[in-house]
Order: sequence, then C-alpha cells, then structure tokens
Amino acid sequence: MPETVVLLHGFAGTGRLWDPVVARLDAERYRPLAPDLRGHGAASSRRPVSFEAIVEDVLGLVAHPFALCGYSMGGRIALRVALAAPERVERLVLVATTAGIEDPAERGRRRASDEALADDTEHGSIEAFADRWTAQPLFEGTPPQAAATWRADILDNEPGALAAALRGIGTGAMEPLWGRLGELTMPVVVLAGERDAKFRALGERLAAELPRGELVTVEGAGHGIPREDPGAVVAAIDVI
Repeated sequence: MPETVVLLHGFAGTGRLWDPVVARLDAERYRPLAPDLRGHGAASSRRPVSFEAIVEDVLGLVAHPFALCGYSMGGRIALRVALAAPERVERLVLVATTAGIEDPAERGRRRASDEALADDTEHGSIEAFADRWTAQPLFEGTPPQAAATWRADILDNEPGALAAALRGIGTGAMEPLWGRLGELTMPVVVLAGERDAKFRALGERLAAELPRGELVTVEGAGHGIPREDPGAVVAAIDVI
C-alpha cells in the first residue's frame, strides 16, 4: 500500500504549490495529499484560522500514520502537528522554516508588522498583495518560470482570508517551539536553500536540536525550494 504523504503549503499559497513535487513522486510508493489550509484557496472561508484548528484539519485527513512535509508557514504547522500527535507522524520534512521567534519583544514587533500587513491586505486587491509579497528581499532571485506559477497561486486567494491568516497563524502569533523539539524522535530532514541565508541558519539550528534531524542545503535555491527545485523535496521525502 502506498505511504500517505501530507504536504502543507506556505503563506499565500495553495496546495498547488506541490504539483511539481507530486508529479515527481513514485505513484506506487506514495499517496500525496496537498490540502488548501484555512485562510487559503478553497479553504479561504473556513474559520477560525488558528493553529489548533488547522492541526485538527491535518490530523483528520488520514486515519493511519503518515509522512509530513511542510514549507515555510506549512513547516511551522507541521511542527505543531507532529508535537500534537507524534505517534501519527512517521517522518518529517521541514522546508525553509522555523520553530518561531523566541524573543518576546521581537515577536511583538513581528505581530505588529503582521497586523499592519493584514490591514493593508484586506483593504486592497489580491494583485496589489501579490506585487508586495513577491517583491520581498527574501524571494530575490526567484527564477522567472517559478515566479510566474507562484504569482498565479497567490492570485487564487482572497485578501480578507489572507489577513485572517496573518493574524491567526503568522509568525508573530506563534508561540516558539524550540524548547519542545527534543520531543520529536521521528526522522527529520530539514531543507534550506543555498541563497536563503536566514533560513539556512534556522535550518542548521533545527537540525541540531531535533534528535534525528539532518540538514540538506539545496544548491542554487532560495526560499522557494518547492518551486525552484522540486526534485530536492522528492529526494528528502525518499531519503527517510
């Protein structure tokens, strides 16, 4: 029987982020599930948009143990899922993500920044949001083809729903999980892009603090690894 792999997308994306990954997975070995998370795509209207609700959504997708892969925001949610039900998560792939912001003052500043962006987003168009989001230095150097498919994915979202996601599951709203990583004893591969200095450093720390963590640096990639090098994600899923 194929192994179920649950794939969690990043902020302002949808489950279609994973299409290039799914296309490369061995269909005889894997059964991929790539849901739209609350506040995004087909799940834009689902409320509340909270970590607790999304963890329940993910655990409700499949009754038996599964492999779990999360990108960016999806990686933060994947950590919450794994901590909530470690017996259900056989192995974990964390892509360009973090366990949260530890410093309360820094987290407060991020919460305020997320709130300001949420306010601007819900009062503007999705096109304006897409322009603003993709122009961040974090995404500099995204290859043109990857950027085009990414923008199309963003445009399948609703501004008000993205605002709710920023307020409910943004990095500023997340209690840091660094102190609990030792509870996760399943195999974990942490992926970080070579050009993504911030998340490469976070990835190094994640891999060091997870009991069975392994860091893989993806050559030439930035923050958008599933868009830029889907084969690297497949390799990480295959390796454990």
